[in-house]
Amino acid sequence: MQTIVCMKWGTRYPALYVNRLWSMIKRHTVRPTRLVCFTDDPTGVDPAVEVFPLPEIDIPDAIAWTPWRKLSLWQSPLANLSGDVLFLDLDIVITGDIDAMFDYKPGAFCACENWTQIGKGIGNTSVFRWNVGRNSHIFTDFEADGEGIWRKYGIEQVYISRVIDRMEFWPSDWCVSFKHTLVPYWPLNFFRTPKLPEGTRIVAFTGKPDPDEAAIGTWPVEQAWKKIYKYARPTPWIDEYWQ
Repeated sequence: MQTIVCMKWGTRYPALYVNRLWSMIKRHTVRPTRLVCFTDDPTGVDPAVEVFPLPEIDIPDAIAWTPWRKLSLWQSPLANLSGDVLFLDLDIVITGDIDAMFDYKPGAFCACENWTQIGKGIGNTSVFRWNVGRNSHIFTDFEADGEGIWRKYGIEQVYISRVIDRMEFWPSDWCVSFKHTLVPYWPLNFFRTPKLPEGTRIVAFTGKPDPDEAAIGTWPVEQAWKKIYKYARPTPWIDEYWQ
C-alpha cells in the first residue's frame, strides 16, 4: 500500500482541494494507494480519505500557520504511517503517473529542486517523499529551538535541505512550477498560453495563482502595479486534470 499525505488547515483551501487531490491520485496510480489528510477541519472531506488531526508541534505563533507546520510530519511515531511516504501540497495538479515517485531513490528524502534557487542545494517541499522515523531530528531540534531555527533559516525548506542526511532531487521534468517553469517570460506571458510539457507528472502552484485561478487567467496580487508583469493567459488544460 502506497501512502500519500496532505495537510489542510485554516480556510484558504476547502475540502474540495482534498477531494480533487484524491481524485487525481486515483487516476494517476495503478498500485493500491491511500491518501492521509492531517487537518483541523475534516468537514466535507471524502470518506475514502483517512483523516487525522494535525500533528502536535511546539511552534512560534508567527509561523504557526505557514509551511513551517510541515515540520510536524518529521516526528516519530506519526499516526499509522511508516516507510517512504509521499507528501503533496493541496495546490498541485497531477498530470502523469506518480507510482514511480515511490520507486525513485528508495529511503532518501526526495524533493523538487527549488525552481528559484537552481544549483544552490535547496529542495522545494510542494512535492516530497520522506521516510517516517528517519531524520526525526528535524522535528526534535525545531521543538527545542523553533525561534532560533526560524530566524536562522527563514524558510522551512531551507532548514530541511541544510540538515537532512541525504537529499535527492526529482528528475526536473517530473515536477514543474506553473509560474516559474510554464508561464512564458514577460511580455510573452500576455500572448502565449502556458503549455504542459510532455513527461510532466505534477505541476506545483506555489504562492499565487492557485489552480482554479490560473485556469481562468486570474492572478491575484497585493500591489496593483505588479499586474504589469504578473499575468498568465487562461490555461484550459488545468481543468482537464484538476478534477
